Amino acid sequence: MTFKRLSDLTAANQLQGKRVFIRADLNVPQDNAGNITEDTRIKASIPAIQQALKAGAAVMVSSHLGRPVEGKLRPEDSLAPVAARLAELLGMPVPLKQNWVDGVDVAPGQVVLLENCRVNPGEKKNDDALSKKIAALCDVYVNDAFGTAHRAEATTYGIARFAPIACAGPLMAAELDALGKALSAPARPMVAIVAGSKVSSKLSILKALSDKVDNLIVGGGIANTFMLASGLKIGKSLAEPDLLDEARAIIDLMSKRGATVPIPVDVICGKAFAPDAVATVKRANEVADDDMIFDIGPETAEILAAQIAKAGTIVWNGPVGVFEFDQFSHGTQRLAQAIAGSNGFSIAGGGDTLAAIAKYDIADKIGYISTGGGAFLEFLEGKTLPAVEILQQRG
Repeated sequence: MTFKRLSDLTAANQLQGKRVFIRADLNVPQDNAGNITEDTRIKASIPAIQQALKAGAAVMVSSHLGRPVEGKLRPEDSLAPVAARLAELLGMPVPLKQNWVDGVDVAPGQVVLLENCRVNPGEKKNDDALSKKIAALCDVYVNDAFGTAHRAEATTYGIARFAPIACAGPLMAAELDALGKALSAPARPMVAIVAGSKVSSKLSILKALSDKVDNLIVGGGIANTFMLASGLKIGKSLAEPDLLDEARAIIDLMSKRGATVPIPVDVICGKAFAPDAVATVKRANEVADDDMIFDIGPETAEILAAQIAKAGTIVWNGPVGVFEFDQFSHGTQRLAQAIAGSNGFSIAGGGDTLAAIAKYDIADKIGYISTGGGAFLEFLEGKTLPAVEILQQRG
């Protein structure tokens, strides 16, 4: 995958005195009082800003936050709390600029934060007139917001068309390098873990990966659907009976090329979806009519952990059980431990996956943790991400 990188420009001393526009992903969660409750995305934006400042650039940073109404800045949509946190992390003033589309006053060695870009009319529609105005603000455009790469908007796509130079920031570049390594030329065997409540929400990912991986581990409601497709009874478990043919087709496709979709041999059931529900281990062919499957069983977990241990590449998206309840968390914990202990290259993404990684404290043992959310999923599906496509064109 060929594209310009911010590091290429800094190495060539091409940013001295230049105006640099960085599209970051600063869409952080806040409480009702507007306090930031988790600042990972802000911290992840710091390297790009510091690279540009160190190279002598005048730096403008913008991002979306929440779901603002175009043309109207509500207090809850303001990046003011983000500006304050950026200032703390950078150890320097970070003024917040409103109504910035027609001009921004910033000098080399300074950084300003441009108010919520999705307030600008035309942002989400990728309006050419807006894109040209924003592009005129800078000499260099840097996209460091992989989490928005699946959206063609004025600050993720349009500006990249019209700016004199368009490049990827360190976070964007790292995401693309890691995903490319995992999917374009993976070390074998390749194992993918795809879990979630519904096959329908991840059907395109399952289909895309079924042609690439050696073992496709399914979990959660997805696994229940595959169990049902394999002739097993699942009681009152969450499943999608109307997608049994799709599940069988994936199993058959993989089987024909010597790959597998491992079906659980044992499961952990409960009678109710509740934190105090009693967990019972059962053989996969002994699930009662009033049972609900909430996790893979210990024998299944060991079988899958052994496959993961031998893997050269591991892609992880989703916990395999209701890991929020301790009695149904052991399957996810065992696979997480196996991934952490594997010598293979691992890449993980998705909100619930990140929560599991945090719960089991294995972040430093994962090859790469994607912050992309929807962009990560669409990349796994094999879709072309607009913001990546335009960077490649400009590269």
